[in-house]
Amino acid sequence: MTLPSILRVLAILPLLPPLHKLYQLVANEDILGSIIAKLNNDKSIGVGVGVDGSIVVDEENPVGLQLLLFLILGILGHFGTHRLIPGIRYYMLKRGICGKDLGKKGTDREDVDVPEALGIVPGAIFLICLMFCLVGFATNHPHKLLDLNSALLSICFMLFLGFTDDVLEWPWRYKLFLPSVASLPLLCCYEGSTSIVVPIPLRSYLMHAGELTTFGKLLCRLVVVDENAYGSIINLGTFYLAYMGLLSVFCTNAINIYAGINGLEVGQSYIIGCAVLYHNFIEIQSNGESAENHVFSAMIVVSFLGVSTALLRYNWFPASVFVGDTYCYFAGMTFAVVGILGHFSKTLLLFFIPQILNFVWSVPQLFRFVPCPKHRLPKFNAKTGLMEPSRVLLSTTSGGNRKQVEIANMTLINVFLQLFGPMHEQTLCIALLVFQSFCCGLGMYIRYNLAQIVFDY
Repeated sequence: MTLPSILRVLAILPLLPPLHKLYQLVANEDILGSIIAKLNNDKSIGVGVGVDGSIVVDEENPVGLQLLLFLILGILGHFGTHRLIPGIRYYMLKRGICGKDLGKKGTDREDVDVPEALGIVPGAIFLICLMFCLVGFATNHPHKLLDLNSALLSICFMLFLGFTDDVLEWPWRYKLFLPSVASLPLLCCYEGSTSIVVPIPLRSYLMHAGELTTFGKLLCRLVVVDENAYGSIINLGTFYLAYMGLLSVFCTNAINIYAGINGLEVGQSYIIGCAVLYHNFIEIQSNGESAENHVFSAMIVVSFLGVSTALLRYNWFPASVFVGDTYCYFAGMTFAVVGILGHFSKTLLLFFIPQILNFVWSVPQLFRFVPCPKHRLPKFNAKTGLMEPSRVLLSTTSGGNRKQVEIANMTLINVFLQLFGPMHEQTLCIALLVFQSFCCGLGMYIRYNLAQIVFDY
């Protein structure tokens, strides 16, 4: 088996769990009968499989049929993106919206112009897919139309911001502020609960013997502790909305700062998207009260995966296009949208473990406690053909003497190179994506197994 074939197999692996779950959802549903009944305006359609394997009838909206239609639209989005990228790449080069691949210095590709901001192509196709989804989804779920419009508005705003950032290079202060503005349509349309469940070991600190503790009384000045639930539920109110606004800022910037090698931005987004889709299908199969929210989330994620896989083919090593901040912001806001409007924002963070680790480790440089160069991507060694940790000079004082110490830039990518030694760029990307897959699997295990230890809701 050749290397490209092996890479294609590896790329398919994250999709297998959600595809298997999708098969379970549609296996016992009479799709052809559903279509005929729809044409005859017969609402007694739709047969699905419950979490225990039992048959569940949905009299109005056959979930399997909806999901298959979303899948078809995602496939069309994939081929549309794949077809459009070469043409837009030409226009980007013609307009000078291009750059050099810093990971190819000292090679014959050092001076090759690589078109930038190609994230605008999958972003635009994605919005078109969502507009077609709007027609079908709003027919079966008219009360979700406002959610879908707010999602379109937020994602469109971030796509615009990302493209202008690639062209104009906005200062960092704008990159932190504008995602907060983009999240406002989501927060205004949010109709879910603003309460959180308190872990079992912490409830005694809020209530004891049926009475609020001193700490519980102090906390009630800011939030509402549900005494009827014996301190197991806290209504955060406005603080929960603020948390979701911060989630939007984090998602858009977390992918942007965890980047720098060919294929990493799109690859990590693809794996997170697969994990989110699998989580959606599990919740849909359980036939719970939140199933409709997860159908909404799956509709968005399927189209996102379709356009992202097409872009990954061009951005993979050696990259013929750069995705730019356009794709990073668009991808981050898409995840924020499905997390907030799908009502699983806390679960979403479990799939962002590598991004959280990268952000925490990067804090000293992001907040200028440690010198932060414009580019913190790994250094390419032309002699060995391998990527090595990039370094920065740090001034220190020891015994009254001031000296400069060279330290590695504080990113998860450099940590991998420090732990496992220099690697080829493609190998490094695969290693990081394998780690991303492991973390998403760990997040899924925490959500459906370990969470039951500390939560009883």
